Amino acid sequence: MMNISNVDLILGIPLLFFAVVVHECCHGWVAYLNGDDTAKMSGRLTLNPIPHIDMMGTIILPLILIFTHSPVLIGWAKPVPINPYRLNNPVKDMAKVGLAGPGSNFAMAVLSALIIWLFKITGLDPYTEINSLIIKLLYINVQLNLVLGVFNLIPIPPLDGSRIVSAFLPTEIAFKYNQLERYGIFIIFFLLSFGFLNFLWVIVDILQKLLFMGV
Repeated sequence: MMNISNVDLILGIPLLFFAVVVHECCHGWVAYLNGDDTAKMSGRLTLNPIPHIDMMGTIILPLILIFTHSPVLIGWAKPVPINPYRLNNPVKDMAKVGLAGPGSNFAMAVLSALIIWLFKITGLDPYTEINSLIIKLLYINVQLNLVLGVFNLIPIPPLDGSRIVSAFLPTEIAFKYNQLERYGIFIIFFLLSFGFLNFLWVIVDILQKLLFMGV
């Protein structure tokens, strides 16, 4: 399990807001590019965080994690509305929509790591007050987005991984599989509470070490 300080958790709150908003916007944009304009018509293709706020996932859960000294910060935004029947190819395009969210998180993690590399390559002093804060925020952003990306790839509905898996299942099995969505959040909390998903943090640690190899 990863270990981050309370200061990191507090600094991570605005980064978390931005990460989950971009995550949801990317779902909506990919859906729009593949024929479904539901998110666009609902005013959800915006980086303004207000329309994306989910009371539990964006506010309550992050605060609980901070006050309980959680070793990890995680959350979610209000899911953008997607109508799979308006997509050009409902099955394959839903997989693309599902992959877009975690893909955006991995992209933001890589971008943050590249900026840290630039600090090293250009020889900027990392110990000045402003540079130190920027680097700290970038490190937190890498870890946060890796956590979100890996977590959302869990193949349990309604997480994004389930949309990808569903695209490769026979129609009848996919339908039954997607019915798990009504129980998904309880299954996920159960697995998290009893440590069955701790291997995810190992994956995050490995990815983080790869990104910072040589830094």
